[in-house]
Amino acid sequence: MPHFSFEYSANLDGRVNFDALAGLVLDTILATGLFEVGAVRVRAFRAEAYAIADRLTENAFIDMSFRIGVGRSAAEKKRVGEALFAAAADRLSDLFATPHFALSLEIREIDPDLSWKKNAMHARLRPATG
Repeated sequence: MPHFSFEYSANLDGRVNFDALAGLVLDTILATGLFEVGAVRVRAFRAEAYAIADRLTENAFIDMSFRIGVGRSAAEKKRVGEALFAAAADRLSDLFATPHFALSLEIREIDPDLSWKKNAMHARLRPATG
């Protein structure tokens, strides 16, 4: 149940390859060894309407949200957050060359009593035991 979302200002269209960024994030999540392959989802949502800081049209943002199930230690959550933020910041380094870009990341744990899931991919992707 790791679900990673990018919400981004529409003025980043053509400036950020979100398919490549999603692939980088997926690889980074899996490289931590903390999450199952069949559970990871990465997606991007374009914000058409937004107002940022002093309203300059050059201002842009990417807000990253990582929702995970319970069961990881504080150190593990910090490790995955630092890895994800570093990978994204490095990939987006050209945007930081101007004073008009903001990047953020938040990790949230999902309450298992208030979350329902059904995933047919697990049977295919989990290694056979026995």
